Amino acid sequence: MNDRTGGGEASHEAAVSGAGGNGPGAGAGTPGGGDGVPEPDRAGEPAGDVYDWFRRGGRLLAQGHPAAAEQLLARAAAAEPHSRSIRETLARAQFDAGSYAAALENFRAVALADPSDDYAQFGWGVAAARLGDFETSAEHLALAVAMRPETDHYRAALRQTRATLAARAGAFGPLLPGAPGYLEPPGASGGPPGLPPSGGEDRGGTDPDADGADGRGPAPGTNE
Repeated sequence: MNDRTGGGEASHEAAVSGAGGNGPGAGAGTPGGGDGVPEPDRAGEPAGDVYDWFRRGGRLLAQGHPAAAEQLLARAAAAEPHSRSIRETLARAQFDAGSYAAALENFRAVALADPSDDYAQFGWGVAAARLGDFETSAEHLALAVAMRPETDHYRAALRQTRATLAARAGAFGPLLPGAPGYLEPPGASGGPPGLPPSGGEDRGGTDPDADGADGRGPAPGTNE
């Protein structure tokens, strides 16, 4: 999934975590200092603290391991449920791992906590599209584009969702009966929609007996 800037996952991980490192677990420790020694393992928990899980999860995501990242980030989110940065990074990992419903819920939580978060609105929109809810997708992608109209992947996602909605509505083909804007063909009320009238119906004043059995002109073999 594209990051906030379109520059790749690594740049986003660095932006939200505020940390570098050369691999999972590198530079472990508490923010702002500490001796860098991770806490002892607790029952069923990975080594380190919440911030360490977040950093390592972000690196795993940037390295293309979303499922492993999701495990660490889910731990961090459970410990710090009000951290929008953790939940948003978890949502990205879930999206890349194919867990679209879970990703949508986390993007949604971030967007509801801060409606001005354009990336959360974007994530909500693309996750909804993957789940087939293109109306919701269009709504939140439009919000993301309105906040950051210069972001190419926001605009591209919105165009794709709107094209899908237009195709479903019949913009690229004949509208079906009952669809908004559908007009019944003239003279088709006596038969199935879209079919020409049967040979026995009035054709706007043409006399079938005078012009031939099918109303198209003199019948073959006549002297007319």
